Amino acid sequence: MREFALEVENLTKIYERRGHPPVRAVDGISFSVPRGEIFGLLGPNGAGKTTLLKVLTTLLRPTGGAARIENFDVVAKPFEVRKRISMVLQETAAELFLNVRDNLLTFARFHGLDSQTARLRAASVMEKFQIASYAEQKVQDLSGGSRRRVQVAKMFMVDTPVIFLDEFSTGMDPILKRAVMGYLREESAKGRTIVLTTQILSEAEELCDDILIMNHGKQVARGDLNALKLLSVGVYEISLTFAELPPGIAGDIAALKPLRSHVEGNSVEISLKVEEAKVLDVVNEISKKGRVLRVEVSGASLEDIFVELTKEK
Repeated sequence: MREFALEVENLTKIYERRGHPPVRAVDGISFSVPRGEIFGLLGPNGAGKTTLLKVLTTLLRPTGGAARIENFDVVAKPFEVRKRISMVLQETAAELFLNVRDNLLTFARFHGLDSQTARLRAASVMEKFQIASYAEQKVQDLSGGSRRRVQVAKMFMVDTPVIFLDEFSTGMDPILKRAVMGYLREESAKGRTIVLTTQILSEAEELCDDILIMNHGKQVARGDLNALKLLSVGVYEISLTFAELPPGIAGDIAALKPLRSHVEGNSVEISLKVEEAKVLDVVNEISKKGRVLRVEVSGASLEDIFVELTKEK
């Protein structure tokens, strides 16, 4: 029998607004997350992701339904829940008037670490997140990206069984971001459960064992990447590199009514919903526009699935 770190049953959060209809920010969501998984919570802006995270982390009381973290109800046992979670929410900030080292040490002491263990761990974590040179600087004097590193670094100071990360990679350069993704996989392998939201869908595609896509407060899809791809049968990604970009190619692509497209240098990338039998016909027509050096056709990416499932009908 699988043990769950999170259990959500018919959860609802309604915001009442005087003179306006109520907003159902979270509308009857149900899901569970086994321990040790990296769980992706995706959706467009306004989908209800942040509201859901705030309910799960005891910052908001739900209007209805129930949610449990490590078997503790978020409403009935909020203190027990808080002892078992670490979180980085998009609008939260580190302690601005403390320096970087004291931010980490204070967070560790709040979670019961002894002073010696906290200092050893802080030194290691600052090296990992490339903030050791800022150790004595107040967080208020750091750039936005460096502040974000401090926030995420806190999650590695403690051993709480559940981590919530909202847009964890904001402000990180590609090399550090890839390193942090590796750290997250290591934490998951140790049995920690990680719930993350991100607008960078390639991160979710690489990291997540399971994904839930929300829109307008409701669940629109749930499953691992292979299961989600089955929902977008008929969506293909076509990539072509020309010796020289043909004139008027942007108009030719627009005429295909792609889900999305991108032209950079001599390369063209198109995401297209089309019958399988016609994919090669499309490639052939585009190839006639100029001398082609490379062609690649693949199935839907997570971004394609996301666009298809969340677009306004």
